[in-house]
Amino acid sequence: MNRRIVILGFMGCGKTTVARELARQLGCSFVDLDFFINERSGRSSAEIIQQDGEDSFRDLETLALRDVLQDKQTRVIALGGGTWTIPANRTLIALHDCLSVWLDAPFELCWERINAGRTVRPLARDRETALARYESRRVDYALAERPIAVDELDPAEALAAEILRGI
Repeated sequence: MNRRIVILGFMGCGKTTVARELARQLGCSFVDLDFFINERSGRSSAEIIQQDGEDSFRDLETLALRDVLQDKQTRVIALGGGTWTIPANRTLIALHDCLSVWLDAPFELCWERINAGRTVRPLARDRETALARYESRRVDYALAERPIAVDELDPAEALAAEILRGI
């Protein structure tokens, strides 16, 4: 398998967990794009969005994605929840011939994980805001090459194995 894999989906769908497990099964490295941005900027994604606005964050995200894609050693990339919704990012991913995998988790599962987590999520301040964002992003997520249905009983190992079966 020579193609790199990008994992996309809504907040709380399991992108980082599945990407980490997929990289483990492949014996390769992975990058979490949000963590990469946080390390590079010295601020969390939430701080950047709160201080500079979502548009500024998306600009940083595109630059970070470009840099991550330039590193041919990175085989698996966990995107941020909104990364795939930006057409320029989808173009970058296509130009680098990455396999795009959408972790299609139901909203209630994502919302449960968002609430259980310690991460500040300014783009999902309340259920209604998160649901509206979830619904609006599904159109873009559906453009991914490989949709993978996710439910609360699916362990990351099984999801990673399913991704590998399809390549």
